[in-house]
Amino acid sequence: MKKTLLLTSIATLLFSGCAIRPTQALIYSDATAPLQATNVSAEATRIGESDECTNILGLVARGDCSIASAKKNGNISTVSSVDWKGTNILGFYSTGKTIITGK
Repeated sequence: MKKTLLLTSIATLLFSGCAIRPTQALIYSDATAPLQATNVSAEATRIGESDECTNILGLVARGDCSIASAKKNGNISTVSSVDWKGTNILGFYSTGKTIITGK
């Protein structure tokens, strides 16, 4: 019984996705992934980055990585595309931010 509980706990930690975004590697990832393109034909003249979000062990998460934060930081009113840039180390520690283009 103890062995089954231990294996279940380990599998939950490894595969739960608590600290993971669109791209992931088992040991380390540092990638940018597209999330949405709303008006790619429009000329995007500005780039806005949100504040960074941090997640530790899936237990503590903080930060504002919202589209609203990225719009404010880039002084953007019309969004053309939304991307996510994230770093993940062993699924225990991750950071990420939203990057938008627009005008």
